[in-house]
Amino acid sequence: QVQLVESGGGLIQTGASLRLSCAASLRTFSVYTLGWFRQAPGKEREFVAAISWSGGDTYYADSVKGRFTISRDRDKNVVYLQMNSLKPEDTAVYYCATSPGTFSQRFYSDMDYWGKGTMVTVSS
Repeated sequence: QVQLVESGGGLIQTGASLRLSCAASLRTFSVYTLGWFRQAPGKEREFVAAISWSGGDTYYADSVKGRFTISRDRDKNVVYLQMNSLKPEDTAVYYCATSPGTFSQRFYSDMDYWGKGTMVTVSS
């Protein structure tokens, strides 16, 4: 059974920071990739960041590189998304996602299991 529960969203001002958390229950996987996606109102879902099961490899969308950091706590089974220098265009529902196996190019567009999302609103 796979369960992903996001938390940490909210309303914040431009330039502020926010950290999202995703509690992951991945009992069936020995190797997996964890990721964050977002979907802004009226737009398609887009890849934000991903991290390998070991935590040694990370991947980012160009739009967030240098501002967002993905990390994980293997002991707690939590993956984080630290978001700095937030902009109004970062406003979206942020989803945690996972797939078994090592990172694949297809993860830039889709993963297999999803959380319900947490809303982040950045006011100008």
